[in-house]
Amino acid sequence: MAIKFQYNKTSLQEMNKQLKIRVRALPTIKNKESALRAEVKKAKDEAERTEQKLKEQIASYEKMQKLWSEFTPDLIAIKNVHLSIKKIAGVKTPILETIDFEIKPYSLFNNPGWFSLGIKILEELSTTAIQAEFLRRKMELLDFARKKTTQKVNLYEKVQIPGYQEAITKIKRFMEDEENLSKSSQKIVKNRQQVEEEIV
Repeated sequence: MAIKFQYNKTSLQEMNKQLKIRVRALPTIKNKESALRAEVKKAKDEAERTEQKLKEQIASYEKMQKLWSEFTPDLIAIKNVHLSIKKIAGVKTPILETIDFEIKPYSLFNNPGWFSLGIKILEELSTTAIQAEFLRRKMELLDFARKKTTQKVNLYEKVQIPGYQEAITKIKRFMEDEENLSKSSQKIVKNRQQVEEEIV
């Protein structure tokens, strides 16, 4: 990205102003990037732990697999998922608060006695699965923000700051050259006038 500028004082002042803004903002953006990097790792670890917990829960209930064929799956349904939003390093992320389950009435006499345990098991499994999904989503949001912040750091560090510094150097050199040419031409004119005066 080439920085557009003109060879004059106004442009020099604008380049200096833009350079100062970026130099001042860079440490803040770098801090945000490292905070986001740490949060992404934390969210990833948490998501992996929750997914592992879900696998372990499912594995622990596999011995009951034959019983599940008797279970009526529409006895339990997710009614509502309550969530809140939390800002982490300036990024809005969803936080799972509670899950409301709807349990349809069923006969305790006409159904096996383990149905109430089965409902509790399904509530636990559903809660863990939803938590895992929320944590994955949180990680994705934070990682996307981290990538954007890294791009901004690279843009400032590798493109804009050197670009403004180069533009400032070019403007200063041009203005110095112009000033030197002006002084030289004044000397030439002065010397010519002196020579003309001596001849006259």
